[in-house]
Amino acid sequence: MRKLVLAAASVAALALAGPAAAQAPIVIKFSHVVAPNTPKGLASEKFKELAEKYTGGKVKVEVYPNSQLYKDKEELEALQLGAVQMLAPSNAKFGPIGVKEFEVFDLPYVLPDIKALRKVTDGPLGAKLLKLLDAKGMTGLAYWDNGFKQMSANKKLVAPADYKGLKFRIQSSKVLEAQFRTLGSIPQVMAFSEVYQALQTGVVDGQENTWSNIYTQKMHEVQKYITNTNHGYIGYIVVVNKKFWDGIPADIKPQLDKAMKEATAYGNGQSLKENEDALAEIKKTGKSEIITLTAEQDAAMRKALEPVYQDVAKRVGQPLIDEFLKETRGATN
Repeated sequence: MRKLVLAAASVAALALAGPAAAQAPIVIKFSHVVAPNTPKGLASEKFKELAEKYTGGKVKVEVYPNSQLYKDKEELEALQLGAVQMLAPSNAKFGPIGVKEFEVFDLPYVLPDIKALRKVTDGPLGAKLLKLLDAKGMTGLAYWDNGFKQMSANKKLVAPADYKGLKFRIQSSKVLEAQFRTLGSIPQVMAFSEVYQALQTGVVDGQENTWSNIYTQKMHEVQKYITNTNHGYIGYIVVVNKKFWDGIPADIKPQLDKAMKEATAYGNGQSLKENEDALAEIKKTGKSEIITLTAEQDAAMRKALEPVYQDVAKRVGQPLIDEFLKETRGATN
């Protein structure tokens, strides 16, 4: 794999001569691991359309969806080596490469709603977090949404005790691991593409995901109950190879910034719409019972998960958690 990446990096290095030549267009290879019709896929295509339009063809964006170039675990290394120029990995993916601060987004109930989320991502705290990526050879450009997560299982999940002993699929994240262990569940890291079959065969008992992911992956067909918890958030960080980005001419970069800003607004709007549409479609099928917690049940879940914050404080950083909470709590006042 490394030979493949290095070979691709050599090709990419030659491509960097493009801006200096001012003849051939600057090529941005944008790789991602999901389908084109997802919020991330649609946002990446919108960026391609706008970047090429605003630069008058001086920039060409090549979008590679569905892991055509690199899988989840390979893409960040490929970006750092210059084999691709742009990615949009989930927040949790940055912990393993040493930027654990992004795992603060995985904390349960840390983001009460979209307004609080936007206050973080569009404000100074979001900008400060993106700057941490510079040291890893990448520049953070934007935050893209997938949405808020719900809990599902083949038994009703209305109280913390209902989670005890159940096996839950998680994406790789120490925070998510701590979340389920706190509830007495058994977290199991598993690839997104394997979740449906694991639920169907009983390898895992439940999972957490956005409404759009649950619907498009047909998880509602193999889960009797889905609890509307909105307890967590799934999002992506759009990153670009720093050396490549720094080398883009000053007269072109503002157009790319504009394209990214507009693509971000478009993609995040799509995320909101797709989650609402997916919930409506799941209700129509009648295959899963949708459970809405009472205020008392919701408060009990929040209280049960408070210890997670202490568990991961050393890893993520208590000052960052405090700053995050200050921003998100203020957003809902």
